[in-house]
Amino acid sequence: MSNAPVVNDVLGTSGDPIVRRIGMHDIKDALTEGYSDFLSAPTQLFFLGVIYPLVGLIAARAASGGHLLPLLYPMVAGLSLMGPIAAIGIYELSRRREQRLAVSWLNAFDVLRSPAIGAIVALGLLMCGIFVAWLFAAQAVYRMTIGDLPPGSIGEFFNRVFTTPEGWRLIIWGNAVGFLFAALVLTLTVVSFPLLLDKHVRLRTAVMTSIRVVAINPVTMAVWGLIVAAALAVGCLPLFVGLAVVMPILGHATWRLYRRAVVA
Repeated sequence: MSNAPVVNDVLGTSGDPIVRRIGMHDIKDALTEGYSDFLSAPTQLFFLGVIYPLVGLIAARAASGGHLLPLLYPMVAGLSLMGPIAAIGIYELSRRREQRLAVSWLNAFDVLRSPAIGAIVALGLLMCGIFVAWLFAAQAVYRMTIGDLPPGSIGEFFNRVFTTPEGWRLIIWGNAVGFLFAALVLTLTVVSFPLLLDKHVRLRTAVMTSIRVVAINPVTMAVWGLIVAAALAVGCLPLFVGLAVVMPILGHATWRLYRRAVVA
């Protein structure tokens, strides 16, 4: 646990969890401990079983051209928006290991028996809504920059995006809008899901605590967000195989960062 000082935050009340000020060393330690948690209970086969059918279905549909093709990148980029939901079971594994309980990848499903499952589902539905909103926003940016005419093939699509002024505007504006969505999700969920799983708190309290963590540690949380985005991007490169390792490690590390940012 970090020895960082406790912050008396004006955004909280006497009944709210207390938030700590954390730094870069906490991120480093969280990643190291997250990797150790992953080695103790590897879950890469589970993630491969979930990721590959989903990615394969999207890729196969997009490869045929049409209206879905411009949304291929936003869908893949949206992994960072849906990551907190996918990591729920990973948080449970870290929690059990922290308590020196037996750990198996099957314990990830213990979340379904959590007293906070209702709040977890509600927050998950909110994240799904944000993901859908991101896809609509990405489609709107595409139409405003390139137009309504769908590409006939992947080659034509890449030619439009990378060799025309309209395509470069799409890249700039699309990534700018995507950054805003990613920042929103990070702010709402960086500790809210772990807090719901760990303590008996209301959904509003969990979300407000997450917002306070970001407000008190803006630079540290910005760096954490960049690390998550970069790790997911690297995990996508070798045909998405890397995500099966990157996603659980980031999930474990998020739990460890939560432990440093919120007083138990």
